[in-house]
Amino acid sequence: MSTDPRPAATTAHSDGSQPWLHQQGRVIQEFGTVKQFPLALSMETRLYSAQRVNKVLADTRILHDLYKKYHWLMRGATFYQLHLLMDKHAGEQLALIDTLAERVQTLGGVSIGDPRHVAEITTIRRPPDGVEEVPAMLSRLLEAHEQILADCHDAAAVVQEQGDDGTNDILVSDVIRTNELQSWFVAEHLVDTPLVRV
Repeated sequence: MSTDPRPAATTAHSDGSQPWLHQQGRVIQEFGTVKQFPLALSMETRLYSAQRVNKVLADTRILHDLYKKYHWLMRGATFYQLHLLMDKHAGEQLALIDTLAERVQTLGGVSIGDPRHVAEITTIRRPPDGVEEVPAMLSRLLEAHEQILADCHDAAAVVQEQGDDGTNDILVSDVIRTNELQSWFVAEHLVDTPLVRV
């Protein structure tokens, strides 16, 4: 009698190419924990950094999705320019998402992944399901940028005190600088200035 738990092979799949579907497994690391890595950082420091980076990651994922939404829904005379700008900024936020998620993993943590989990952690206000006027869309982006920047300034200062130079570098060199530059580009679209003075 065979002790192999796999279903008996059929003639169509006798070469072993049939995937084992509907597998179940136990959770091998809980969210909010860190495993031990030889990073010359204490467990407490790595746990704190992972939690702070996960919060920035959640907010960044929301900001990315706001940019994509507004890319699709942009209106008016500057549609083309803003349509392209929204997509460019979304791409840059997507790069930050990967950088932040990899930092959490490097610290031994568990990166936030499921969008439903992101929605539970983010503190960025939810936009209406419909289409807002363009100035309201841009203002909402600026509010999200400022919220992420405030959180990053605080987190960067604390992790620097704890000796976590890697996390500090990502927060300052990547997240803060990208968000500051994007804020400038978006804010300048809210200046009411004529193109030509007579």
